[in-house]
Amino acid sequence: MEKLVIEGKVPLHGEVVPDGNKNAALPILAATLLTEEPVILHRVPDIADVRVMRHLLESLGVRVEDLGGNSWRIEARDVRPADLSADLCKRIRASILLAGPMIARCGGVRLHPPGGDVIGRRRLDTHFLALEALGVNIAFDGVFNFSAPDRLRGTEILLDEASVTATENAIMAAVTASGTTVLRNAASEPHVQDLCRFLNGLGAKIENIGANVLVIQGVDRLHGGEFTIGADYLEVVSYVGAAVVTGGSLRVRQADVQHLPMIRSVFRRLGVVWEEEGNDLIVPAEQPLEVVPDFGGAIPEIKTNVWPAFPTDLTSIAITVATQAKGTVLFHDWMYSGRMFFTDKLAGMGARIVLCDPYRCMVQGATPLYAETLESPDIRAGMALLLAALSAEGRSVIRNIRQIDRGYARVDEKLAALGAAIRRVQE
Repeated sequence: MEKLVIEGKVPLHGEVVPDGNKNAALPILAATLLTEEPVILHRVPDIADVRVMRHLLESLGVRVEDLGGNSWRIEARDVRPADLSADLCKRIRASILLAGPMIARCGGVRLHPPGGDVIGRRRLDTHFLALEALGVNIAFDGVFNFSAPDRLRGTEILLDEASVTATENAIMAAVTASGTTVLRNAASEPHVQDLCRFLNGLGAKIENIGANVLVIQGVDRLHGGEFTIGADYLEVVSYVGAAVVTGGSLRVRQADVQHLPMIRSVFRRLGVVWEEEGNDLIVPAEQPLEVVPDFGGAIPEIKTNVWPAFPTDLTSIAITVATQAKGTVLFHDWMYSGRMFFTDKLAGMGARIVLCDPYRCMVQGATPLYAETLESPDIRAGMALLLAALSAEGRSVIRNIRQIDRGYARVDEKLAALGAAIRRVQE
């Protein structure tokens, strides 16, 4: 096992280039199963979750060639509905994304229940309801058995929640179904948009990309193609947070700033400002870092919601930033009952945080943080604790960093290049 050792209170300065979006790479890799022809992907993030997805694809007979420079050549010519490893399926939430393309390509698949971050209940019902509407039979005997004896049929689907992965599964199943599928209450995050554009590049016919009603005209087959995955906006904002809490400055290159208006607005309420120059994001060294109260001096509430509102995955980062901002703010993430549980670790470092209930916490800043030995509970909380360690007085240790590695490529190397006193060591 590896751990990170961090000497805090070192301002970060320099430039960083974010990797490709993890949450786009995973469904796009699954979608390569839909064509027999080669696909070349660029900006594939070198992270643990992507490596697990590669192993799953190779178990199904897919050939994956690393071309270097974060580019892969993928050929799913001889796909077989193999008995996939239960351990691999449980390592990532995204293993469920194999259902849609495998049903469309092979008429069925057996999948062990997926894993992923432990942040509360994460239901799969929305996936099943969408796939059943397209003509899929589903049974469960400890393993999910998906089967479609006939070609899938386009239909009207109203998702009971705007689930990202359920939207992606429905899209992948529908692109080669007969007829037209109208998918309502669809998720519209940047990674869902990337998947749609990738599939259209292979010959799919998906309309209204970026909206919450997608119209999908089924086609007989998809061909090969080439695609560059967009920047990971979660990584972009994580490094913004790292610069802010250390009093540093930063330029994030190739940041895909078109996806950041709502996030920028929310962070401005914490006194965080940045500038945009073309597709680069620039964080000045002098930050106000003071909470902006609501009208009449009321305590502001930062609440997550479905895209294009403030994303749940940035709640942890925003909470850590708030510990260094003067004023009081309430965070409310109604989506996951376990998202806030890492806040006790921040409190142990000196932060003034009240956990109101599983979905809400109150943060009062600014408070100095002090070094601590920590465990990374999930990807985003792990990164939030890393930010806290960077701003804390003294030497912190973060264990279980495989969680951070699942979503952030070479995080210690990137931070060290910005001047952070950080090293990765064996336990």
